[in-house]
Amino acid sequence: MIRPDKGGGPDRGPLLALFGAALVLFNFPMLMVFDRDATVFGLPLLGVALFVIWAGLIGLLAWVSERPRRRRPRREKGQP
Repeated sequence: MIRPDKGGGPDRGPLLALFGAALVLFNFPMLMVFDRDATVFGLPLLGVALFVIWAGLIGLLAWVSERPRRRRPRREKGQP
């Protein structure tokens, strides 16, 4: 049974989108893009990419969690 949302916490849609993005970005085919013999400031590209993706997802999660929630106006009875 699905319980109605009580109004607390962030919207579910952006959180599910971030979860999906994390699944895609941390999966094997995407990580192979960064598995090269290259360095960034002397660090391996794969390690830097993992850290940047991880930090970006955390930053987006904080932004989504802290922004004000959109309120939909309630409809009066009898209105479509």
